[in-house]
Amino acid sequence: MESSNTDAIVSIINQEFENEILQIEEPYKILTISFKQERIIEIIQFLYNHPELQFQFLTTLCGIHYPDQNQIAVMYQLHNLKTNQRIRLKVFLPEDKPEVQTLTGLFSAANWMERETYDFFGVIFIGHPNLKRILNVDDMIFFPLRKEFPLEDQTREDKNDALFGR
Repeated sequence: MESSNTDAIVSIINQEFENEILQIEEPYKILTISFKQERIIEIIQFLYNHPELQFQFLTTLCGIHYPDQNQIAVMYQLHNLKTNQRIRLKVFLPEDKPEVQTLTGLFSAANWMERETYDFFGVIFIGHPNLKRILNVDDMIFFPLRKEFPLEDQTREDKNDALFGR
């Protein structure tokens, strides 16, 4: 994305939501803005309806666990198909109560993505029409993509590192 386009997008967003912005960065040349969680749906609706921005395609919605910060982020990636521009939005939720409003009212594709994010990270999407596990078994009591457990079973004797020259 060209710097002038990025600056224009940031300027437009800043005019409307300056107090909601926590951080602006551009990793891998994708404009990434972190927002406070309270108005994220309103911000996405603004990006969808704005005549210049027109971010009307939801490419990705997923969770990211930050155990050192006791937070779970929800990342939304939007695309403007006319100008081929992308933007990534993040909201950070407390690990013990990860709740955010559903995006299914604007993007029907968010239905599956929100269910998957709930299934693997435990994020509650308030107002979701059918928030239940989608890939894991219903009686699972943990969220497998949270970094709360070691990758390997530490009690296994056949996984002794000394046997593998480590």
